[in-house]
Amino acid sequence: MTSAEHVVGVGAGLLADAVEAQAAGVTRVDWRPPMPGTEDDLVAVAADARRRAANEQALAAVLGVTAHLVDVGPASEVLGLERGEFLHAGPPIGWDRASGPLRGALMGGAALEGLVDDPEDAAALFEAGSVSLEPCHHRRTVGPMAGVVTPSMWVFVLEDPATGARTHCTLNEGLGKVLRYGAYAPEVLERLRWMGAVLGPLLRDAVRAAGPVDVTGILTQMLQMGDEAHNRNRAGTLMLLRDLSPAMVASGVPSSDVAEALRFVGGNDHFFLNLAMPACKLALDAARGVPGSTMVVAMARNGTDFGIQVSGTGDEWFTGPAQLADGLYLGDYGPEDANPDIGDSAITETAGLGGFAMATAPAIVRFVGGSVPDALATTRRMHEITLGENPRWTIPVLDFRGVPTGIDVTRVCRTGILPQINTGMAGRVAGVGQVGAGLVTPPAEVFPKALARLAELAATADVIRSAGPDRRNV
Repeated sequence: MTSAEHVVGVGAGLLADAVEAQAAGVTRVDWRPPMPGTEDDLVAVAADARRRAANEQALAAVLGVTAHLVDVGPASEVLGLERGEFLHAGPPIGWDRASGPLRGALMGGAALEGLVDDPEDAAALFEAGSVSLEPCHHRRTVGPMAGVVTPSMWVFVLEDPATGARTHCTLNEGLGKVLRYGAYAPEVLERLRWMGAVLGPLLRDAVRAAGPVDVTGILTQMLQMGDEAHNRNRAGTLMLLRDLSPAMVASGVPSSDVAEALRFVGGNDHFFLNLAMPACKLALDAARGVPGSTMVVAMARNGTDFGIQVSGTGDEWFTGPAQLADGLYLGDYGPEDANPDIGDSAITETAGLGGFAMATAPAIVRFVGGSVPDALATTRRMHEITLGENPRWTIPVLDFRGVPTGIDVTRVCRTGILPQINTGMAGRVAGVGQVGAGLVTPPAEVFPKALARLAELAATADVIRSAGPDRRNV
């Protein structure tokens, strides 16, 4: 109590309400207890002398990157993928633990590569271990939903002109029955073959003719136009067409192919997602490997596990069970039909977009559920667990405040607030495809796991500093 007339209320609002009812002034403090069992680790990490400067360095690295689309090419050439090599979304996983949609996408990918004639026959290949599985993130790549990348698939190539660093992502197939949602019907494979034979080469020629496309700049504009760059990319897709369509028309490719490509991209509001994702990864990869930094540089899901990576802990994954999203379902589908969360697309939230920028895209609630006030509140809440804001990506309705950027493991553990993710929902059975879209958070336990590792590293660094220049006994 600060005076006879004024009270500071901490935590639950019930007592503060009672005091206000007696005409006394109340200052409410939104305090939450830390996640259970994290108290000692929070103290250890807070005492790390490197932490403040390390986080400032990591955040500055993210904000300093600009992503440009510089090329498009087959994964065999761009990523060096060989026959029988498959990339997938999320942390590492084997066929034995793979979810239905991931299995479906891998089976379809095997048929696409000619390893089997019928996708149903592909399970034996993966059970025998005669093909390899590797996370997209391990090849500087991201993949939406199942995230399966095979050698013949074409990928976008994004580059930061200041450093020459590059990231990659496949071309977006659209919604519904598509490979990334685990579908592998003949029409799914036919579409992918057309994308490899017609769309990919046409986009490559257009990008090379028109010059690099400023993807970061498009992201800046689309946030002002009602997109949040995860589940709403309508403005971004149309701006990409604005930049590339003249070169596509002038390419010399038969007009029927150009028309089909323009119709496909223009009719697929999610097409730009596959550029937003590698743009976010490019920025976050710049912050990897900063000793002492508690900033999250990746969140990813494989349909079984949800994993995060942290700047100060290298390439180590901290995992927990993927969660089932809460949202809206297509047709007669319901929660019993949905697979737990899947995909690398949470890289957008990791960079401050998607669920973190819901306030800039109120119309998104019609796709993922919730209400407009919920969207505004979500963005405000994400500011409580991040290190700063992105002045390039701003939110008009919040007086052009920058999106919350740089998820801080310590702030998540200290407040118990989990990152909010907008997501699509894949059917749990291989071959079904998309069943809905909604909202989800990571499993809470991944953040205490990362915090414990940060505390171990902080203790090691403290021992080394204490030893001084003579480290022979450390």
